Formats: sequence, C-alpha cells, structure tokens
Amino acid sequence: MHILIINTLYPPQQVGGAEKSVALLAEGLSHTGDKVTVITLHPKTVETCEMLNGVHVYRLPIDNQYWPFTEKRQPAPRRILWHLQDMWNCRAAARVGRILDIEKPDVVHTNNLTGFSAAIWREVKRRNICLVHTMRDYYLVCAKSSLFREGKMCEQRCISCKLMTLGGRLMSSSVDTVVSNSQYTLMAHTSHGYFRNVPARVIFNISEIKQELPKRDMSDPKLIFGFMGLVKQEKGIEVLLRATKKLTKTNWILKIAGVGEESYVAGLKKEFTAPEIEWLGYVRPNDFYRSIDVSIIPSIWAEPLPRTALNTFAAGRSAICADSGGIPEVASMGKKAVVYPANSVSALAEIMNDALNNVQAWRIGGWYNAENAKIFTEEVTLERYRAAYSIGAEYSHDRN
Repeated sequence: MHILIINTLYPPQQVGGAEKSVALLAEGLSHTGDKVTVITLHPKTVETCEMLNGVHVYRLPIDNQYWPFTEKRQPAPRRILWHLQDMWNCRAAARVGRILDIEKPDVVHTNNLTGFSAAIWREVKRRNICLVHTMRDYYLVCAKSSLFREGKMCEQRCISCKLMTLGGRLMSSSVDTVVSNSQYTLMAHTSHGYFRNVPARVIFNISEIKQELPKRDMSDPKLIFGFMGLVKQEKGIEVLLRATKKLTKTNWILKIAGVGEESYVAGLKKEFTAPEIEWLGYVRPNDFYRSIDVSIIPSIWAEPLPRTALNTFAAGRSAICADSGGIPEVASMGKKAVVYPANSVSALAEIMNDALNNVQAWRIGGWYNAENAKIFTEEVTLERYRAAYSIGAEYSHDRN
C-alpha cells in the first residue's frame, strides 16, 4: 500500500510531540512493507525532496505571510492576515494536489493542518483517494489550535474561531475515517458537529521508549521529580514550580527538561531559585527518564495526549498528572499514577508531599499490566492504523 502522510512539521523540524508521533508511524509503516511518502512544511522558500529513514519526504515552503514557528511575535495586523489566509489556503492545496498527481497514493493520511488548511482535503477527494485524518491538536475548532487563551482553557468557542474554522467543519464530512489519539479530543470535535457520519476510532501513539529502564537506587532517600516538555505557561510549569514552595521536606530534586522562550525561562529561574531545581534544557527521553523517579505532567490546557504520559510508564516510572484533556486516559493505565485538578497548586503539592513521605512506594512505576503496555507498541499501532486505512478505503469506495 502507498500511504501519503501530511503533517505541518516533520523531523528535524519539530515543535512538540506530534512530529515525533507522525515520524514513528511513517517509519514503522515503511519498515514493515508499505511505501510511505510525507508532505510537510519548512521555512525555506523552495521545495525539497529527500529520503529519510526509508520515507520519501517532500518539504514545501509555507504559502502565507511568515513562518510561524519561531519565538518572534508578529504585529497583530500581520497575525490576523496569516489566520485569514490559513482559513482556506488555495496555494498550499495546489502544491499538494500536484504531488498527489505525481505519487498517486492509495491513502492520504492528514494530521496537523496548520499552514496547509482543510483546502487540501478537497484536492484529495477530487482525485477519489481514500482520506484518513488524525486529530493531534484543536486546529479544526480553534484558530490557535489549542482552545487556550489568556492563561486558561476556552469554555466556549469565540465567534472568530467559529468563522475561521468554518471551512474545516464543512469539509470534515468528506473524510473517510477519522482517528483521534484520545477519546477527549474526538469528543471535542464531534460535539461541535465535525465528522458527521464518518467512521471514528481512537488510536494511541507509539512510545519511543522501547523497554522499561532500570530503577534508580532504591536506598536513595531523595526522590527525583521530573518535568519534560516545552517550558511554557500552558504546560503547567508555573503550577509545578509554585507547588515546590509548599513542600514540607527537603529530600527532593526537580529536573526540568525542555526549552522555552528565552525571556520566559529567565523569568522563571529568577523567581524560583531553590537549589533543588535543576534546569536541564534539551535531554534525550531515555536519559531523562533514567534519571528520575516520578514524572509530573501538570498541563493546564487540554492536551490531546502528551507523549510524556505514555513514555513515563513505558520507562517504568510513576506519574503525577493534571486532569487535562486526554491525560487521564493514559494515567489510568499506570501502576503508580495520581491525577489532580489542573491549576491546583495545593493539590499538586499535597501529592508531592505524600510521595516524599513514601519514597519507596513511588519508585514502583510502569504500566499497570502487559496489556496496557502493548497498546503503545509499534506493532499494535501499525495494525490499528492499517485497519483504519482499510475501513476508510471501503467507506470511500461506497461513497464513490
């Protein structure tokens, strides 16, 4: 089968976990017998092609006002123009259509659409190609892709988001199978009228941690907490740092692995100066999880499914998780995991204090059972996606 995957970014261009998830899927499909082509965006002004780990990758320039994946904040008028153009990007769709005519795939599998827009779906269906879409963010229901504004989750969709995402909602019924990486994210779309009468399923991501890592020294009285991810407000980093000020014992270390806007990180370092807090910058996942006992996932926005959740248990670690988005769906599969109300500094501190009083109990982490672990393996994920492609192909055939 020839599968053409579309995602806004693809390694080495990377912002969050979605790019890693898409790459693991693409490479897994390729290594197990399928022909895989990827279309993605890059900041250059010319199109490029390359073979990367068995995957044929087209990298296209962005057909819009500017490359949005930088720390530089653009003036408001320019941002507005960018979003208006991204409502229905005909130029990006035409580029994708030309590649579809060259590659002639059996299935087109779209993921994050920022910079492409839902206009590319029309190009796929004009050619009567099976179309499968995976939701990895909230782009289709929110212009910012996050349902998060001014430090809190959006309780209602604003008028501008409804207008700017109208094209995607109308086109969503043309998708032949929709996949979500969490039940929460699926409901966040279908409850707003997206993907009406489209076959839907939840398929979790592949964990990049292939086997459980050795436990740290069980006799060490210090408990090492860890945060991995982008250092930004919506990830709950401020909630976590404030919780450390409420810890009643000193037998702890907090390792923060990740990068963020330079001025924002500098401000946090200036405010939270406890010597127990270690700022690591970028760290490889295996190295990070090997060095900690408890992973803290404090997101205050409704993350569809952070890779840190599944990697934590795959590495054999315990977790303290905010009840945001799809996080609780994975937390329920952990051997040692506690969920608390997102944004609650006191609730998080209380759980951390309990852990410091029961260090040995919090070193017993990992998946609750072997069946949970299998869900996030490459073998099972590829099997489930191939089934989704088959269902989509049947649905597409019946429509045509």
